Amino acid sequence: MRTLGDRIRHTVFFEIIGILCTAVGGSLITGHSVEEMGMLGIIFSLLAMVWNFSYNWMVDIWDLKYRNAAPRGVLFRTIHAIFFEAGMLIAGIFIVAHFLNISYLDALILDIGFSVFFLIYAFCYNWAYDLIFPVPKPA
Repeated sequence: MRTLGDRIRHTVFFEIIGILCTAVGGSLITGHSVEEMGMLGIIFSLLAMVWNFSYNWMVDIWDLKYRNAAPRGVLFRTIHAIFFEAGMLIAGIFIVAHFLNISYLDALILDIGFSVFFLIYAFCYNWAYDLIFPVPKPA
């Protein structure tokens, strides 16, 4: 099991690298400045943290009330992930459109691009993190 310090390091590095990648990559793809895309990355990072906390809290309350906190299988986790990403996508469209002053359709396309990037990035980052900082074996 990972320690609290390890979890903090994992999260901080994940967010910093993600923000840098979206700032530079987003700037190259969209033509907006690195500063604009970096700020958008920070906003999305904060949104993701707040949404993750809120969404999972609401799911836990719902799960306890309607499922009596039964074991969570593949179907539960699939639906959980889809609704989490849908919430991020919906909020993201409005944030991106407003912040970059673009149409909702362009914001949707860019937001989908962010989602695909973070899906691949999270997989690669977590795999690399496990190689660099292996999970400690139980004593």
